[in-house]
Amino acid sequence: MFTGLVERLGTVRSVTTDGTGTLLHIEEPTIAADLPIGASVAVNGVCLTVVARDDWAFLFQAGPETLRLTNLSELRAGARVNLERALRIGDRLGGHIVQGHVDGVGTIARRERQGDWETIWFDCPPDLARQMIRKGSITVDGVSLTLVDVTPTQFSVALIPHTLAVTMLGFKQPGDKVNLEIDMFAKYVFKCIEQMERPI
Repeated sequence: MFTGLVERLGTVRSVTTDGTGTLLHIEEPTIAADLPIGASVAVNGVCLTVVARDDWAFLFQAGPETLRLTNLSELRAGARVNLERALRIGDRLGGHIVQGHVDGVGTIARRERQGDWETIWFDCPPDLARQMIRKGSITVDGVSLTLVDVTPTQFSVALIPHTLAVTMLGFKQPGDKVNLEIDMFAKYVFKCIEQMERPI
């Protein structure tokens, strides 16, 4: 489990083929110093397991399903990524409960500057938009955000200067892809209602 509060920006050191999957070598010394083998880390909102590490960097294996459903397949050496270590019992839950299980990929449609703040609109699959509500929670590339507006194929979020400065959402441009995770509780409620509406 995660909170959607990005701790650090890491740098992709290398991306190599590993059978039908990929090996991601990511550098970030502050996080690397506190990661045992087998630890979970959210990389752009995707929960991955540490398979090797040193004092500066760590290695993940991303399988075919992960690469198909997320934007990790687009990573190249030199790319920056959002990083968050797994939640510990007793930690403050500053964002919302995030599983690191990406539901799909969206695309930045446009950015609207409002002084130091920014509103970003995203295109997303209609089946994901149906599970969103205004003022509900959404995870975008591992960042816990509050939904401002929702349409059948888009949603918007408002970003404060701090979020723009310390996450990759401050640097991405229209056309860039982002990982989306719907709020866990919203998914369960949606599923229950959907089943109740089905004819017996």
